[in-house]
Amino acid sequence: MANKLKQTEQAEEIESTTLAEDALAAEAAVDPEIAVAGEAVGGDQAAVGSEVPVNENFKWYIIHAYSGFERKVKESLLSRVAAYHLEDKVGRIEIPTEPTTEMRNGKKYTIDRVFLPGYVFVEMALDNDMWHVVKNTPRVTGFLQTGDQPNALSEAEVNAMLNRSDVTKEKPKLKLKFTKGEQVRITEGPFNNFNGAVDDVNEDKQTLKVMVSIFGRPTPTEVSFANVEKAEE
Repeated sequence: MANKLKQTEQAEEIESTTLAEDALAAEAAVDPEIAVAGEAVGGDQAAVGSEVPVNENFKWYIIHAYSGFERKVKESLLSRVAAYHLEDKVGRIEIPTEPTTEMRNGKKYTIDRVFLPGYVFVEMALDNDMWHVVKNTPRVTGFLQTGDQPNALSEAEVNAMLNRSDVTKEKPKLKLKFTKGEQVRITEGPFNNFNGAVDDVNEDKQTLKVMVSIFGRPTPTEVSFANVEKAEE
């Protein structure tokens, strides 16, 4: 098996170099941490805990990858596993993501953003062949390990780390920054279209206290990040 891996590695070297250069050029044009708008939110974690491992030797391992290339590493690893016919030694491959809402040109977009950059979770029966395949996957820098041995994680430990995405599915986190004194416009609710100054920012609750003028008197009102936008200067 080792000889077969070595021969295949040499045959792939030229092709993988060209593909890597093309991929880097394409990815440089976009934010590499952002999934395409409209993808299923939390899709990378959907399988965790939903299937019984088909191999009793499966354990979870964490792979270090170049930050921003987690999805590319997952694709490359799946391709290499198929090329070496090692599908029976690999289970689920997960990327920790969370839904995040951003404002672009006055419109809200919900996207999947990696919240643990540089980490890919792989369920597998780790042996010499799989170690070799993983270590030589483009943009992989190694395993999370203690000493010379990769750290094996349980299903419960992995679920605990990936649980953040499950918590945020129903209420996406807004990637918006507001500062005290900043002028904003309320877009929904009883004060729709009112302009006011930010008096307080609550990052945990993702709410603002906005001072709006009612009959000439400043009145505080609490609004969600989702219901305001920065006022045009």
